[in-house]
Amino acid sequence: MFVAQAPARFVENPAFDWHAFAPEIVLAGTILVVLMAGLIGPGRNSWQASRIAAIGVLGALVPVLTLANDGVNRTAFGGAYVVDNYALALKGFFLIATYLTILISVDYVGEGDYYQGEYYFLLLTSVLGMTVMASARDLISIFVALETISIPTYVLAGFRKHDRKSNEAGIKYYVIGALSSALMLYGMSFVYGATGETVLAQIGERLADQADGMALVSVGVFLTIVGFAFKVSAFPFHWWAPDTYEGAPTPVTAFLSVASKAGGFVALLNVIFFAFTEQPDTKWWAVAWFLAAGSMTWGNLGALRQTNIVRMLAYSSVAQGGFMLVPFAAYGIAGDRGLSESVRTTAWQAVVVYLLIYGVMNLGAFAVVIAVARRTRSGEISSYDGLFATSPALAVIMSLFLASLAGIPPLAGWFAKFTMFRAAIDAGGGWGASLAVLAGVNSVIAAFYYLNVVRGMWFRPAAATADPIKMPTALSTSIALCAAGVVAVGVYPQIFGRIAELVTNGV
Repeated sequence: MFVAQAPARFVENPAFDWHAFAPEIVLAGTILVVLMAGLIGPGRNSWQASRIAAIGVLGALVPVLTLANDGVNRTAFGGAYVVDNYALALKGFFLIATYLTILISVDYVGEGDYYQGEYYFLLLTSVLGMTVMASARDLISIFVALETISIPTYVLAGFRKHDRKSNEAGIKYYVIGALSSALMLYGMSFVYGATGETVLAQIGERLADQADGMALVSVGVFLTIVGFAFKVSAFPFHWWAPDTYEGAPTPVTAFLSVASKAGGFVALLNVIFFAFTEQPDTKWWAVAWFLAAGSMTWGNLGALRQTNIVRMLAYSSVAQGGFMLVPFAAYGIAGDRGLSESVRTTAWQAVVVYLLIYGVMNLGAFAVVIAVARRTRSGEISSYDGLFATSPALAVIMSLFLASLAGIPPLAGWFAKFTMFRAAIDAGGGWGASLAVLAGVNSVIAAFYYLNVVRGMWFRPAAATADPIKMPTALSTSIALCAAGVVAVGVYPQIFGRIAELVTNGV
């Protein structure tokens, strides 16, 4: 027996905005080309996979610039994917950081026992997840983007297949990453259970109007933030970072410390600023306060004891992550105290500014580490002694990067620190003031171990057999670009200040 059915009603599909997805489309196409080059290319060279990857990343920057020039906010999938100034600025940052990583990697990977096609395929896949993350405004898309970022880096961390330290780095990173993903997804499920929504804007609206179920929401918010804390190596979830950074290939370490870490921070930015911002009853800012204070303090104290520069920079990365978490806490404190929206906007801008500046100076520092290791074959801090006598230009540039990380003017790091302190002080109250004091004390501690390396380069004797360091073109180009950025932003900080204003305007 058949039941009569009404004739099907054909609905015209909405037009697909190819321009909005152009950066991701270009990256996806580049990934396929690199993959095919690796499959059919001769040996491990894979048809110059590094050149294909570099051209693809620069090509993906073109639609980012055209979208920015267009000035139109674009929304897709019911608000789950948004292309605005905020997303475009972060996409641009991820692509530039990846381009610099490729420059750093070219000779390191080419001269090592690596399959180039695999390396650049994994690198580009991770950055594809980052560009999606910048536009993700939905719990599901955020989770998928974060896993797209993370899974390739698990493999990259253990890319030195015959090195036990690299194997350990990959395993530790994978185990901790899987645990963090589970916690984050569990927390998101609580938030979805309490609100019935996955789109961040709709979650924010439901939480603002909801009077009951706050215990469930609080648990969800806490677990979600803890999951992200693992991803950004915040205290006390940082213990994987030093061993992973030391064991991974150095270009991968640079990528993890900047681009991958930034991906985690962007996910945290999206969830907090678009979903949890109007729900002070959850007191999420207290978690951010603890993570910031602990990361700054433990990271700097750990860095003081290191004799290996990669491990020192790993603990430094934990501490710098703590500094970046200060504006998060300040944002929540300002909202809890009922301060004006401009105060909270200042805190948001501080996160973006610190993230951009940190990327430039940390990538530059790791590029110099690779350059010095080409001569010394060592990562010990003592191998930098007398660097000014043998390679004065490299010593000056490394001094710039370390001084910038310490926040010494007139280099870019001082402006990052300034915006961070301003956010904490503007938030006010005992919590904001105490966080500003802790940040000040930790800035002094950080300056000690950064400048200790500088002192060795300038004032300690070099080894008798030390020769001048010869750098390949790609590596020297990456170092020069990072150094120019550190000096230019330090002297004229309005560059990033204006970018931060555009990013938060109208979001």
